[in-house]
Amino acid sequence: MFEQAFKNIDDALWKESGCTTELDYTEQTSWLLFLKYLDGLEQDKADEAALEGKPYSFILDPAYRWSTWAAPKDAAGQLDHNAALTGDDLVDFVDRKLFPYLHGFKQRATGPDTIEYKIGEIFGEIKNKIRSGYTLRDIIDHIDELRFRSQVEKHELSMLYEEKIKRMGNAGRNGGEYYTPRPLIRAMIRVTAPKIGERIYDGACGSAGFLCEAHDYLKNPPRRSP
Repeated sequence: MFEQAFKNIDDALWKESGCTTELDYTEQTSWLLFLKYLDGLEQDKADEAALEGKPYSFILDPAYRWSTWAAPKDAAGQLDHNAALTGDDLVDFVDRKLFPYLHGFKQRATGPDTIEYKIGEIFGEIKNKIRSGYTLRDIIDHIDELRFRSQVEKHELSMLYEEKIKRMGNAGRNGGEYYTPRPLIRAMIRVTAPKIGERIYDGACGSAGFLCEAHDYLKNPPRRSP
């Protein structure tokens, strides 16, 4: 599922004059994936709060949520083409409204440890390099088909994202990226042997390879010899 979607997205970005390297491909794919993931995470939390009879305060205002500007749905759950932005309207919204709004979270956040501050930091460092609103619409449609709800889906996404980072490194180490092979990660996890209840910290998270492998280790720990 993710592999074909990533290939389709890369094919679309290849046509963009502002996206010339694997680093550009990964950067532009990442900010869209992040907003899609955040929308799903927020909706899950809102549903959980509703089941408990509690209110939930969304991080993003309605106009800036993925389900509003990127992939509004009709009554049948299909993309509402009458409400979905495309062409110049889509690029103008992203450049002039969405990115400034998200960057503004850094000033409005209560502290650097909040997700609001992190959102502001992320969208203050990058910019939308996709100049064709039709290409951007095509990419958004591919990303909207992806789901990140299960551990299997998250694990597959992590593996493919690592592959993109690896290709970035092969293209020239001008992006500061360094890829750690999965076999080496697994060996390091076995040596450290994390236990339930301990805190697992990966300061340079990247594609979360260490965190995913640690999760698998804790879920299915190796049997100890008697």
